[in-house]
Order: sequence, then structure tokens, then C-alpha cells
Amino acid sequence: MKTFTYTIKDENGIHARPAGLLVKCAQGLHSTVNITLNGKTADSKRLFSVMSLNAKQNDTVTFQVEGKDELADCTALKAFCQSNL
Repeated sequence: MKTFTYTIKDENGIHARPAGLLVKCAQGLHSTVNITLNGKTADSKRLFSVMSLNAKQNDTVTFQVEGKDELADCTALKAFCQSNL
């Protein structure tokens, strides 16, 4: 399992549009990806799960990536976060 943290920079946090893009990105990966914030964990492949985290600007989320392509998937998620969150 690979993990990394990311601090949300978008002033609106992870609202509907970026959450939808994140889910679409995660659904294209072979690994299981969970996101944790303040003790709550969300399945990154489910929109309502991601939105239930209620991640705001300056919140630090932890991504847990597990699967056969976890290194490549982790790299792809980091790039997505830097471009969209």
C-alpha cells in the first residue's frame, strides 16, 4: 500500500465539480483508493462518498492506494491533485 497526503488549495474545497473529476480519475485506476480526512474515510470511486468528507481549502487529506499498479496509480493521483484540487 502506498500513501500520500495533499493539502487542498482550491478555495471551494472538494465541491461537486472537482469531486466528480476525482471520481472519474479514480475509476480509471486499477488500484483501490481511499481518502481520509479527520478520521472519516471515503471510497474515491463513489461521488457521494468523496463529497461526504466535506473537504475545505487548507484541509490535508490522506490518499491510500492499494493494488497491482499502486505506484503508477499513486503518481497519477498526485498529478491530478496538483492540477485540480
